[in-house]
Amino acid sequence: MKIAVIGTGYVGLVTGTCFAETGNYVTCVDIDERKVNKLSNGEITIYEPGLEKLFLRNLKEERLKFTTNLQEGILEAEIIFLALPTPPGEDGSADLKYILGVSADLGKILTDYKVIVDKSTVPVGTAEKVYDAIAANFKGEFDVVSNPEFLREGVAVDDFMKPDRVVIGTRSERAKKVMGELYAPFVRQGNPVIFMDERSAELTKYAANSFLATKISFMNEVAQLCELLDADVDMVRRGIGSDERIGKRFLFPGIGYGGSCFPKDVQALVKSATEVNYDFKILNAVMDVNEKQKLHLIPKIKKYFNNDLKGKHFALWGLAFKPNTDDIREAPALYIIEELLSAGATICAFDPEAKKNVKELLGDRIGYSEQQYDCLDNASALIIATEWNEFRTPDFLKIVQHLKNKVIFDGRNLFDVNAIKELGFHYESVGRPTVN
Repeated sequence: MKIAVIGTGYVGLVTGTCFAETGNYVTCVDIDERKVNKLSNGEITIYEPGLEKLFLRNLKEERLKFTTNLQEGILEAEIIFLALPTPPGEDGSADLKYILGVSADLGKILTDYKVIVDKSTVPVGTAEKVYDAIAANFKGEFDVVSNPEFLREGVAVDDFMKPDRVVIGTRSERAKKVMGELYAPFVRQGNPVIFMDERSAELTKYAANSFLATKISFMNEVAQLCELLDADVDMVRRGIGSDERIGKRFLFPGIGYGGSCFPKDVQALVKSATEVNYDFKILNAVMDVNEKQKLHLIPKIKKYFNNDLKGKHFALWGLAFKPNTDDIREAPALYIIEELLSAGATICAFDPEAKKNVKELLGDRIGYSEQQYDCLDNASALIIATEWNEFRTPDFLKIVQHLKNKVIFDGRNLFDVNAIKELGFHYESVGRPTVN
């Protein structure tokens, strides 16, 4: 099939590359000329494990190309994916100006039947708005489909190539046939393609992410309670996670969720509920818990240093909101940094991938290390904010040699409490006993 993908951000680039990998011819369109030139020359613009290999292969095989010309990009396409940003507005609603702007432009240049697919995460009713925006300028036949993505940053290629389900929102039999053929190579093992109406598909995406965010915030609340009751959240997590009705995933406590999806999607679903006069109490509580959880380590740090952080120097491991990505949107590390700086502390940070993005945001307000252990030099304590695999089994002798004090504040519960106790550290984590 011939496919156009409009937008070359995280979702657009993964979508375009993975469709090309199954033999389709994909043209990706973006208004950023510098970005398009980079991609056309084989320079990938996001960090996502496994993506670069597929990207370069399909670029070489000429199944994947890039352009800034919308008309050229969609000319031969049977299916047009809209993978455009939907940033949150001040009131929490998703901003649809990019999607609706491109939809209006499409209406002016379409000449024959196309399937227009909303791949971006959008509020309920967006498919109808996209249809109206196109129909205002094009009187021919076309269909608008909602096909939400369920990609986890860090494993997005696997998620796309081997989806646990594909959700397609359309009431058009013609569009169903086209979309079914497109996704057939991805569901050969029998995972379902679930057809539904457009509004239900749009809500499915928000509901899924909001439910996962709820599990995270619920477990963080349990962790808080564990600290007050002298219980161990690891044991509680294992106890409830073995219940098949609950499941093991998304029950790991920490310093809150971040990234481009959960915060924005929960906020947008609450806004949609508000617009129909529904008070979504659970999700309001989820957001409140998450905001507080991002700073869960700060009272612990202040207490250890007798509420005086002025002049203290901290090492920070982890800047990305999660491992295997360079995405720092709503990253808990950024909230921790701001609190420490406002208290008069200094920071040196290390992250395998996200340093460049943080440096563009914060400049020289903090220091940066090229090596994991170098940032520990003369630090009063080590703070861990992201669960990168290389942080899980560090060289503790090197940590001792570099750190000023044997003190670790772990926001991701990476280390075994008993093992760290034997090493003689002061160690505080989330929902587990403090090691003195």
